[in-house]
Amino acid sequence: MLAVDLAACDAVTLAERVRRREISPVEVVEAAVAAMDRLEPKLHAFCTPDVDGARAAARKLEQKILRGEAVGALAGVPLGIKDLILTRGLRTTFGSRLYADYVPDADDVAVERLLAADAIVLGKTNAAEFGYGGFGHNALFPTTRNPWNPALTSGGSSAGSAAAVAAGICPVALGSDGGGSVRLPAAFCGLVGVKPSMGRIPVWPGCRDASLPGVSGWESIEHYGPIARTVADAALMCAVMSGPDRRDRWSLPDEGVRWREAAARPLPQGLRVAWTPTWGSQPVDPEVARIAEAAARAFAAEIGAVLEETASPFGDLIEADRAIVAMETDLTGLRRLAQGRESELTPSLRKVLARAWRAEEFTDATTARKQAVSAMVAFMDRYALLLTPTAPIVAFPVDCDGPGAIAGEAVADDAWSPCLYPANLTGQPAASVPAGWTAAGLPVGLQFVGARLDDETVFAAAGAFERMAPWAGRRPPISAGP
Repeated sequence: MLAVDLAACDAVTLAERVRRREISPVEVVEAAVAAMDRLEPKLHAFCTPDVDGARAAARKLEQKILRGEAVGALAGVPLGIKDLILTRGLRTTFGSRLYADYVPDADDVAVERLLAADAIVLGKTNAAEFGYGGFGHNALFPTTRNPWNPALTSGGSSAGSAAAVAAGICPVALGSDGGGSVRLPAAFCGLVGVKPSMGRIPVWPGCRDASLPGVSGWESIEHYGPIARTVADAALMCAVMSGPDRRDRWSLPDEGVRWREAAARPLPQGLRVAWTPTWGSQPVDPEVARIAEAAARAFAAEIGAVLEETASPFGDLIEADRAIVAMETDLTGLRRLAQGRESELTPSLRKVLARAWRAEEFTDATTARKQAVSAMVAFMDRYALLLTPTAPIVAFPVDCDGPGAIAGEAVADDAWSPCLYPANLTGQPAASVPAGWTAAGLPVGLQFVGARLDDETVFAAAGAFERMAPWAGRRPPISAGP
């Protein structure tokens, strides 16, 4: 029997057991490698495993512990790093053939901080090409599949990170979220996914460094965030990764956010909480709507909140969001890099590059964003939290770019995003937690959105909901398979 059941052990407990010498980090890594060997052929969560590096890091940490030295908050915790996030000496492809052999010479700041906390990197997790999509397929690697049903997508673009955690290969993973790419796969895989306030977790080099065409971009909407099985684990990761870095001009000063304490803190009675079943005119699957609304109402009753059903704070701005993504992408550099190789790109990325964007589209999008920010400020002055379904659907078929239709209505490929991208435009904190499971056994997510910089209320709400309706013990069938 393995020394630790990674499908059942949370990161907080695992790190504590390692610090107490109850288990060895070498044993932990071997358990993770065994899980990878069994599950990877079915799931393809890791595009670039680093088993040798993980084993070496575990041996080094074990010697550190035996010498009696202090170890970090994530001591011995194995995790995956999304393939859009730079890792020194470990191939980082961004899910694209254009960077198939790229090996960074520096870690992203978030990775630096995870390693400094003695986490152990198992490898890079698969992602949609350059993050353009809510799915886990690209032209470079095998498609990532959903542990709850391998015929379905795990979501995206942090597809492999969510699949690895849900399957029990590792308790936590790092993702990035430019329009829902942490929260969507978390919802599709029955996990916690958090996008903190813009600037809480520095992003560097990441999308801030202009030296890599196609990689630099989405500067004002991209966030890094944890994918985990428990709210406490997500809070622990945020505590490790947050704090300013002078290289990221968007990073915030250390304001003393008490991530871990907030996750365990009760909310005050009488809060006003808004519930929005959909955003703008986008349809929502009736079963998803029922499950998410029941969860929202149960949450409000549990904490003694006043729940009010409202319209969304502003309308459908998906076209503005698409324009901002394009505006912040190095279109010129990426077009040059892809010249003659356009057929190798994901269709969603080809559309962005082929479109002849007008300056007015960008300025109109910027104006619409400003109006949205003002509308959200006024809205959050009235409500402590906004609750929505994370996505209007459950996971769709694995090789599709989108759901195709929702509630019988044909929709665009990015129709999974209506409740997700708004918090990227406004920079607000948002978390997806499991709201329940459909009759077919597929997870549904409930999203908590807080006022900008009020990350503690989001974590307190997610923690309160988890205590009311714990989900971490529910495992996908594949995690117990042969």
